[in-house]
Amino acid sequence: MSGSSEDWREELRAKGYRLTPQRELVLAAVERLSHATPEEVLAEVRRSSSAINLSTVYRNLEFLEELGLVRHAHLNDRVSTYHSTSGHEHFHIVCRKCQRVSSVEPDVAAPLVERLRADYDFEADVGHLTVFGECTTCEEHPHDHEHAQ
Repeated sequence: MSGSSEDWREELRAKGYRLTPQRELVLAAVERLSHATPEEVLAEVRRSSSAINLSTVYRNLEFLEELGLVRHAHLNDRVSTYHSTSGHEHFHIVCRKCQRVSSVEPDVAAPLVERLRADYDFEADVGHLTVFGECTTCEEHPHDHEHAQ
């Protein structure tokens, strides 16, 4: 559901939905933060409204994900991280040493996706994919690597 904000608002209205002010605040926070946990979204929303609590953020993130406006990924072993779908589709790679998260274009996984389709009759959801490993810079310079996102 990419395009201008008016495009998706019209699409939502056609489906009988609307974005409440709380949903708009949560969506705007996700878009500003790029990749964020619900707690980070709450902190961002509270910069402009104190009328929202964590359970409201969770409910709204779930609703926005059902509508296709945000996606979640598991970038660590704790809580889900959310990002907007208005940007480019991507999957994530995460370094276990420095915790750096990088976005990767889906075509990098195209050979795997094709193989899964051909050999297993399976359609992979690459946008939900997170690959864990180690940066080569962490292996070469374990104490000199800066955390990046």
